[in-house]
Amino acid sequence: MLDEVLKTVDGRRQQAVTALSEFLAIPSVSTRPEHAPDMFRCATWLADQLGKADMEAQVLPTAGHPIVLAKNRHQPGRPTVLLYGHYDVQPPEPLEQWISPPFEPHVRKTEAGTDAIYARGAADDKGQVWCHAEAILAWQSHGGLPVNLTVLIEGEEEIGSDHLQSFISEHRQSLRADIAVISDTNQFARGVPAITYGLRGLAYAQIILTGPSHDLHSGLFGGAVPNPANVLCQIIASLHDSSGRVNIEGFYDDVLELTPHERQMWQRLPFDEQQFARSVGIPHGSGERGYSTLERKWARPTCDVNGLTAGYQGPGAKTIIPSRASAKLSMRLVPNQDPDRIMKLFERTIRGRCPDNVKLELNWFGASEPVLVPVDSPPMQLAAEALRIGFGCEPTFMREGGSIPVVGMIKRLLGIDTLLVGFGLPDDRVHSPNEKFDLDALHAGSRTAAALYDRLSRLTDSAPHGPGAAQ
Repeated sequence: MLDEVLKTVDGRRQQAVTALSEFLAIPSVSTRPEHAPDMFRCATWLADQLGKADMEAQVLPTAGHPIVLAKNRHQPGRPTVLLYGHYDVQPPEPLEQWISPPFEPHVRKTEAGTDAIYARGAADDKGQVWCHAEAILAWQSHGGLPVNLTVLIEGEEEIGSDHLQSFISEHRQSLRADIAVISDTNQFARGVPAITYGLRGLAYAQIILTGPSHDLHSGLFGGAVPNPANVLCQIIASLHDSSGRVNIEGFYDDVLELTPHERQMWQRLPFDEQQFARSVGIPHGSGERGYSTLERKWARPTCDVNGLTAGYQGPGAKTIIPSRASAKLSMRLVPNQDPDRIMKLFERTIRGRCPDNVKLELNWFGASEPVLVPVDSPPMQLAAEALRIGFGCEPTFMREGGSIPVVGMIKRLLGIDTLLVGFGLPDDRVHSPNEKFDLDALHAGSRTAAALYDRLSRLTDSAPHGPGAAQ
């Protein structure tokens, strides 16, 4: 049966591009209140498309943007798969840097000579969601999916998924499943499809320092009063030692070290250190000593300044001691590090290094757990088979340095692991002008999704797991 389904996918290549173009043309920018009607329109459009594939699809309200929830006809004894994705996109600015308008999808050649569709959301995440829609449509034309499928597509991923946890908690019984699938990640490189088995977690902080009650003349007061900007620079500089390690006591206590097998596996990947440096406009990389670039990016914790604000920023000079200085910092965490514990260590460190004549305010903007899924688990091996079928080549296993908070949320609330099977490419310019999704990736991703549902139908234990399971 799978061969016939794949033939249907192959025969829909142009239809897939046409449908994806309609999806991309809806400016579903979740962070902008003026796009609220577009958010509802996008959710409704997607629910209609899933309905055409004989899915029972609903647009369900939240306190923010709506969620699309769809199911096929669930049959006893079949494994249940939960598919997660998002239909919201980042703002397109700066608009002047787009070659074609961000919400007028356009197919043209990439720098690599391949064909791609250019639009905001092309790779993140509408193109990858549409790969699964194509697979569902193809299976439906051959009698229906071989698994029980629940589809959850949210509209707030790009703004922190503020209402997703409450939605999952409220609909826990309806969302129970054996495995979750997310396609919102990348291939390792063109021609090297990948399953992502690890993600770094995140803790995000803001430091606000206040000294004098107002800005002061630097000639009259300099050297006699605390300068919050100087103090902030000193604190930030103290957060790393000379070897590039994070200088917070206890920060590395729980870090799960790489296994020799992982190191060997990553060393075999086609990664060029010099090309990596050139691609981001630097002469060479940097970071914690004793680790390769991939190891630093994927498996080591970090602490990075994301933004700094202090003093006069206008044209010319203004000689002041600023009253206030602030910084935003993100800490990427690796398996076994607990975000709550790291936040406490960070706060203790910052308070210990701040002088008592400067007021310190510390704010947190969210946290997510790191994720690590065993590569030898049956679902991971079945996903690898699906990628071989879809792309026609051997996949690899990789980690990613970013965070996908919903993965930890699904594990915590539903008790199931997540397969991260993504079809994007590192050069897709996600969150940047001229975002794209290769048409070959759209096609191979659709084939992979179709094969994945076939392979996951072979999961032997189809009893619902975790706290959402029936008692």
